[in-house]
Amino acid sequence: MPSAASRPFAVLVLNQISRCGLDRLPAADFRVGKDIAQPDAILVRSADLHAMDIPPSVQAIGRCGAGTNNIPVPAMSARGVPVFNAPGGNANAVKELVIAGMLMAARNRRRRSASSPGSTRPTRNWSGRSKKARSPSPASSSRARRWA
Repeated sequence: MPSAASRPFAVLVLNQISRCGLDRLPAADFRVGKDIAQPDAILVRSADLHAMDIPPSVQAIGRCGAGTNNIPVPAMSARGVPVFNAPGGNANAVKELVIAGMLMAARNRRRRSASSPGSTRPTRNWSGRSKKARSPSPASSSRARRWA
């Protein structure tokens, strides 16, 4: 971390990164933004750095997520620039998505299995009105009269 006497460490942010995470970089020591011309570091999520001309001032590149396929690692290694990634940073979101999917798949499972082919379970537990309780539509009553 830079000392108070030196200039703040400039961090270029290329994607939308959580404000909660960026707030961990003290404003006195770090200058964070999307419009930094000569950054000391780059934070990226999904932007493709292969097509970008990376300034010589860059000392480190951090990927907010798993993998480094969008970062030219061999070129950065040749320049002595370390590349970091943060796998598992969205593990809670993935866990919540999986549990929500399981709950959605299990919803009304008993009812669905009763109507599946080869099921011996009765289907009378379905909610809603039965055919007998419905009032006949004009089309159905005219058909009934025609066939009677």
